[in-house]
Parts: sequence; structure tokens; C-alpha cells
Amino acid sequence: MSQQPIYTVSQVNRYVKSLLDGDRRLAGLFVRGEISNYKRYPSGHHYFSLKDGEGALRCVLFRREAELLRFQPENGMTVIAFGRLTVFPRDGQYQLYCSRLTPDGVGDLHVAFEQLKAKLYQEGLFDPAHKKPIPRFPTKIALITSPAGAAVRDMLRILKARWPLAEVYVVPVRVQGAEAPGELAAALEWANRNRVADLIITGRGGGSMEDLWAFNDERVARAIFACTTPVISAVGHEPDVTIADFVADLRAATPSNAAELAVPDRSELKSALNGLEARLTGAMSRRLERARTWVEQMGERRALSDPMAPIQDRRVLLDYQRERLARGLQGALSGERERLGRLSAALDALSPLKVLARGYAIPYEKDGTMVRSISQAETGMELDLRLWDGTLRCRVEGSAHQKQRSQP
Repeated sequence: MSQQPIYTVSQVNRYVKSLLDGDRRLAGLFVRGEISNYKRYPSGHHYFSLKDGEGALRCVLFRREAELLRFQPENGMTVIAFGRLTVFPRDGQYQLYCSRLTPDGVGDLHVAFEQLKAKLYQEGLFDPAHKKPIPRFPTKIALITSPAGAAVRDMLRILKARWPLAEVYVVPVRVQGAEAPGELAAALEWANRNRVADLIITGRGGGSMEDLWAFNDERVARAIFACTTPVISAVGHEPDVTIADFVADLRAATPSNAAELAVPDRSELKSALNGLEARLTGAMSRRLERARTWVEQMGERRALSDPMAPIQDRRVLLDYQRERLARGLQGALSGERERLGRLSAALDALSPLKVLARGYAIPYEKDGTMVRSISQAETGMELDLRLWDGTLRCRVEGSAHQKQRSQP
């Protein structure tokens, strides 16, 4: 046993590390596996394991490489990691030092796009309730795009041809590369803060997903959402869809289409105005014709051709009505006279004076009370005796009861 060398743990670990580091196949290794135990430390380093159905491999992604990731690694995600396999001498465990991480089956840009899309959707940045209406007749338009691209020339040409009344400002930015998202976000914030226009168009011409990636940046999306000025997104071609398209108030298929959507076509507007003018002229002509016909009909009426005719007609009618009223009143008066004569004769027949004229008299006391019975009179009482032609003053000397004669 004395002939066998004895090694320390550190020596063994360093020896194994030298073996692994000397294997060229392990210096650049692609490994497919499912992420588990994913942790991101405050230092910016990412630690996780890749596993399959039979084993697991510890991995580390240092901050410098992690900053280049376009997507967020998650547990359960199948990825392909590229790196070198070596041993960390301190604990003797071998692990994969990753320099690149790619989702399996799809590109990292696609994963990053879907992750950011889901995040912003959950926050409500795509909600139609936040969409602002595009002004129908904008007076100032800001184009936030590259000043050297074909897209800006197409938009300027179309805007001038369709609606030359609008003032167009080009806010130059880079639309591709690492600096592009920051410049786009800053330009959007500046244009909105200073109210340089009542409509903003931002976009660029077509390209690959990498070329258009600036418009999938979270900073650009939040800058568009924060704009109080309406924003039209015009990125790439019809099939190209970016995060900016979802956040913007209106998505255009191409930059040229954005210019068409931003302003009305003056020729179409002129045709529409001409049509309205023709309709208005026709309506006024028909109205004037009806008024002219009405005036002619009124002019033919007798009331206008002979103004005194209605008055004369009313005079004749008044005389006729007066005659009818006089005849009616005369007939009514004659009837009442006849009725009065009958009532007078009947009343005269019932008059007490007629009775007194036949020799009867009516005694009254001094206060005018009629004496109807001898029981009302006392001896010595003075009475007024009413005859048919005057009144006699009498004194009661006595009274005598008169027997009733029996009826035969």
C-alpha cells in the first residue's frame, strides 16, 4: 500500500477537471433537457438543472451571457444549452457552463415574443378600451422612423398626395440594432410630451424577425401605451406582427397603408363634397319649384285676385243671418206675449179683488194680520176692513157664531 500514492481531495478534483478540460468534445457541447430548479441570483447569474427521463445535469449561466437572452427561462421548458463541461474543484461536482441557451423546437425570439405578449396582455396594454380614436382630419403628423429608409419616403409621398394640408414632421431614430428600442421609446415620449403632432406613426419596412425586434421591446410598447396622442403602428409587411401592433391605437399592414389610414384622400373627399353639393342643389331646386307652384296656386285664388270679394260675401251672409235672427226673435216675442196674456187672465181670475168686487170684505188688524176667525177678534178691537174699492176702519162690538148649513 505504501507503493500507491495518496492524493488529496483537491488534487483529485483538479485532475478530473484537467481531464474534462482536455477533452475537446466537452469544450463545446450541445445538451437538450428540461429546465428544473431554476434560480436567478441577485448577482445576475442563473443556476438550474437540465434533466431527462434518466438523469440530471447541473448548469450555470453567468450574468454576461444571461444578459444576451431574449427570453425568460422557466421550469419545465425544454431547451438546448451550449457550453463546456467541467468540474468546480471546490465541491467536486461537474456542471455545464452555458454560453448560449435556445428553446427547443422554436427560436428564442419567438419565445421572448410570446412571453412579453402574455405579460402585457395580462397588464391590460392590449385592451380595446384604451384605444384612442384616430383624428379624421389631422393637421400635424409625426413620423418616428428611420430617415434613410424607403418606408419614410413612401409615407411622405402618400401623405402629400392624399392630404397636403397636414404638416408632417420626421423624428429620426434607428429602427434596428441594440440602440433602436431606446431611441424609439425616447422619441415617442418626446413627441407626446411636447405635443408636436395630433397623430404619431411609428414603424419601418419589412425584414426578418431579428430586424423588426426593436418593435417587440417592452420599452417601446410601454412608451406607445403611455402616449396621449393616437399612435399608428406600421411595421414590416402584412404577415409581420409585433408587440407594438398590439399596443398601438391602430395597426397598419405596411408603412404605406399607415399613411393611407392616417389621412383622407382629398380626391375622394372632393368627390363626396361634389355629390353633396349636387344633392343639396337638387333638393333646393325641388323645394323652390314646390314653393313656386304654391305661389301660383295662391295667386289664382279669388281672395288674392279680388280682395274685396270675401268681405262682400261676408256682408251678404251677415245680412242673411241678421234677417234670420230678427225673424226668430219676432216669433219668440209673439209667443211670449201670448203666454203672458194667458197667464195674466188666469192670474186675474184668481185675484182677491175679483172676490171683493162681488161684495166680500177682508178684515185686518193694525199690524196687517188677516183675521180669519172670530176667535182672533175681541170686543172693542179696531180692524181695517178691506173692500174692493177701499178700506173702512171698524170697531168690534160683539161676535156671533154662524151655524153651518147642511148640504142638501
